[in-house]
Amino acid sequence: MHSSIEILGYVLSVCIGIILGLLGGGGSILSIPILVYFFHLDAVVASAYSLFIVGVTSLVGAIPKYKEQLVSMRVALLFGVPSVICTFATRKWLIPSIPDVIVQTESFVLTKRLLVLGTFAVLMIMASLSMVAGRRAKVYAEHNPMMFLTMVEGCLIGFLTGLVGAGGGFLIIPALVFLTGLPFKTAVGTSLLVIAINSLIGFLGDVLNYAMDWPFLLLVSALAIVGIFIGNRLNHVVKGENLRRSFGWFVLVAGIVILLSETL
Repeated sequence: MHSSIEILGYVLSVCIGIILGLLGGGGSILSIPILVYFFHLDAVVASAYSLFIVGVTSLVGAIPKYKEQLVSMRVALLFGVPSVICTFATRKWLIPSIPDVIVQTESFVLTKRLLVLGTFAVLMIMASLSMVAGRRAKVYAEHNPMMFLTMVEGCLIGFLTGLVGAGGGFLIIPALVFLTGLPFKTAVGTSLLVIAINSLIGFLGDVLNYAMDWPFLLLVSALAIVGIFIGNRLNHVVKGENLRRSFGWFVLVAGIVILLSETL
């Protein structure tokens, strides 16, 4: 028998896909809190599961975007290759090497859980501020992307993806718009492909380190995939600017709540 809180967690799993379908990112902003607070998973295990759920869902969502020519394969490779390498290395070698208790004093204990969820919450708050502010990027021509900065940004996103188990779409999309000049809708499609490859390669590092509850993982992923089809449909109806701003406020509140709950 599932408790009412777990049933709510399954319902909210659909929202992971809806957000990915609408925004091209942000699925991990929901998946990690859902896995930790509704299904009571360990933070590191939740980050591993999140990589699989968001990765599979993003891959399914990227296929129709590719058919609509809203995916730039050149930019996806330029950004994605260094990102994938850093994600896999972080999940395979760095995460397992971090001790459960990192620093301990008389008044403060820095645990692995606090590091993962605290970093994730800070990233949520930072990303939400740009969504709420609705800043417009200075656009560069797509045929002349800032190649070096794009690859450096890819490495940074890969490290953060590996550390907190977040697909990084809420960071990838602004980076693609700023550094490569992609139109927003193409940045969304390209982001889904980068997230999918990034997350699934990162998850391979976890498969080698942890035992997976595959029936649970596949069930939550299936619900998220249902959500991404709903999100893709809503994408043609909901105004993107209003949605991004509303979601930004939600992310800001959720980030603050997670940060306070883990530190107080």
